[in-house]
Amino acid sequence: MTDRTDPAFNLAQLLLRSARAFPGAPALALGGQLVASYAELAERTARLAGGLAGPLGLRRKDRVALVMRNCPQYVELLFACWHAGLVAVPVNAKLHPKELEYILTHSGSRACFASAELSGAVAASGTRAAIVEVGAAGWNKLHGSDALPVCETGGGDPAWLFYTSGTTGRPKGVTLSHRNLLVMTLCYFADVDAIATGDSIVHAAPMSHGSGLYMLPHVARGAVQVAPESGGFEPQEIVELWKRWPRSTLFAAPTMVKRLAEHAIARGSPGEGLKTIVYGGGPMYLADCREALACFGGRLVQIYGQGESPMTITALSRAAHADTSHPRYLERLGSVGIAQTAVEVRIADRDDRPLPPGETGEVLVRGDVVMQGYWENPAASAETLRNGWLHTGDLGCLDTDGFLTLRDRSKDVIISGGSNIYPREVEEVLLRHPLVAEASVVGRGDPEWGESVVAFVVGRSAGGSDKAAAGNADQAALRDELDRLCLANIARFKRPKEYRFVAELPKNSAGKVLKNELRKRLG
Repeated sequence: MTDRTDPAFNLAQLLLRSARAFPGAPALALGGQLVASYAELAERTARLAGGLAGPLGLRRKDRVALVMRNCPQYVELLFACWHAGLVAVPVNAKLHPKELEYILTHSGSRACFASAELSGAVAASGTRAAIVEVGAAGWNKLHGSDALPVCETGGGDPAWLFYTSGTTGRPKGVTLSHRNLLVMTLCYFADVDAIATGDSIVHAAPMSHGSGLYMLPHVARGAVQVAPESGGFEPQEIVELWKRWPRSTLFAAPTMVKRLAEHAIARGSPGEGLKTIVYGGGPMYLADCREALACFGGRLVQIYGQGESPMTITALSRAAHADTSHPRYLERLGSVGIAQTAVEVRIADRDDRPLPPGETGEVLVRGDVVMQGYWENPAASAETLRNGWLHTGDLGCLDTDGFLTLRDRSKDVIISGGSNIYPREVEEVLLRHPLVAEASVVGRGDPEWGESVVAFVVGRSAGGSDKAAAGNADQAALRDELDRLCLANIARFKRPKEYRFVAELPKNSAGKVLKNELRKRLG
């Protein structure tokens, strides 16, 4: 039974509603091939939920990890977890086994579903969770279970643990409830885009993150969930899928939008079949935005959000992208839009006092979309949610019309290809090497990926004195060793693309490394 102060709601009802209203509508596709209708998806989901509760013995609020590349089964699993009252833990498929181990252990996941090519990495993590390889015999057996009735959950019950690192380098589990994700879904309809039955969403970005969150509004309207056969982002494949599944939406990082525009321009293709590109997850440079608009026309929408307020802080609408006659058009195009319908946005000083339009401060957010807190981390929850507001750690300013422009990230996160890389996490690995005395990691602009990782390293001689590594040969050898150290401990995409060996790091009087000075050295 649910608490009367917490009205019952389960996200699985979105799927059941569409299955009743549009039973024959296409629901899942792999590349150009239809996999299931909405009636078939709902039936498979109910049976899989029965398998989770039966053969796997999972109980309400147990956590289930998903370590998978994009595939149709991802949709099935997420909704089966919610159907059975379980908490989904989608995990970045590119993580190192040591990183997987931490998330699986910290979340207390009792089961872990893995793609065939990733099941070895999950096993190597040493997890105690039951591992089920998607598509193998154990997976098929679960679908032979009796269908399970939808579990009655409270709207405030956890539905999705979204693991996102902080500046400490340790991942934190953002606890998103059924209500949080319902509000996100409704904000999509109000502020991002309309969806009709038969529309489609092509999942080129990871389903473990933003693209997966956008499954929800598309399921709620009976749209097709399309997983590319490659399992990821290949511009030519995406363009062909738009033609196969017309009225397509794509969620993409700005670097993906840039590559798609370059691809389309080179081939003289304006995006046949494309309805909307929703972009976010990193800075969109003004020149790149204008090039994409010239290529795809008025089919762009920008969103700004965080895991802590999933996909839902502000939106720069299709209309705002197209309003070239506005006197501040370029300023607006360089912004992230206005607050979405269900949230309040405030710019505040260090004491949380609101600042007037035009002044820069921290972006604060509140509303029913904001997370419940960090999983098993009350101290971090209290700090981030103090005074009733989500403290984003981002710096920005509002204009008199409510358009938010982000100035900087107070957290030194590096965003490469839409993925967050946290400098301290990389620095701590580099400092394990006996010949590294100090290390500081910063991001540098990259035309393809948005940002790339650069490590400044102060070397230590074999005798113990701190100094820059002497000679090109010594530096080359140390660079190779640091690469191997990173590859043994963190995901490949987090590895520095360049090492700069210096005699010392610039610091202030308190001994804090001045990362802005390091960035200046990058030119």
